[in-house]
Amino acid sequence: MKEVVVLSGKGGTGKTSIVGAFAALAKNTVLADCDVDAADLHLLLSPSTREEHEFWSGQVAEIDIERCTRCGLCEEICRFEAIHDFTIGRVGCEGCGLCARLCPAGAIRMKDNLAGRWFISDTRFGSLVHARLGIAQENSGKLVHLVRQKAKEVALSEGTDITINDGPPGIGCAVISSLSGANLACIVTEPSLSGIHDMERVLSVCRHFGIPALVCINKHDINEEGTQQIERYCNSNGITVAARIPFDRRVTEAQVEGVSLPEYTSDRYITAPIEQAWEAVCARFDDKES
Repeated sequence: MKEVVVLSGKGGTGKTSIVGAFAALAKNTVLADCDVDAADLHLLLSPSTREEHEFWSGQVAEIDIERCTRCGLCEEICRFEAIHDFTIGRVGCEGCGLCARLCPAGAIRMKDNLAGRWFISDTRFGSLVHARLGIAQENSGKLVHLVRQKAKEVALSEGTDITINDGPPGIGCAVISSLSGANLACIVTEPSLSGIHDMERVLSVCRHFGIPALVCINKHDINEEGTQQIERYCNSNGITVAARIPFDRRVTEAQVEGVSLPEYTSDRYITAPIEQAWEAVCARFDDKES
């Protein structure tokens, strides 16, 4: 079983649209939406939930009003200003536990925190493992690991050869959790200053963890000079540019319709480069097997 994770150094590069297109081209695969902070792959796949599970992570403080003497010490020492009128706000509490340790009446206890939910769903392209992180929750790295692990288990049970992971943007904890141990990273970038800069950063993360990477230049024709800069960087660092995808409004139209691009149009002008990118991914896997 091979695992490819589609990443982008910044948001808005078209990563999820390309994952949806890959799913349509692969026909039968297991998908994982590892962008748990802002999951949106389900908008293209219209999944039907097969399983739903709770995700518990971290702890939050809770005041026992009957034991509370209303001394006000907890509100005074809380540096996050999460305690007001002897009530602890779920959004503000960081779960540090200092109030529970210092409460003279022992009226504050730490309890497990329901941080989100994760799902196994059926789609027209195969199984999808995805999650929904709760509001103001920050334990996304652990949830990403869980989503990936469950996707692998589903793939093994279904005899699927490839899992496609829609990774989060940036280079933070969630990206590291979605990338480490993967077989291949497909980096989606755009020829803008921020796109180029953040592509270089996420490629450095791939190098750090020893993950081979391909680059897809999305909307390459909006800035040919920027596209050439990306190509020069990739050539000098031994990175394959898998495809140059043009800007096309039908990508957005497909999103509005809730379908992948290959389902929305058969125009080779826009579909051929995406097929080229998927063939590059499959070829990299075939080279490793041979």
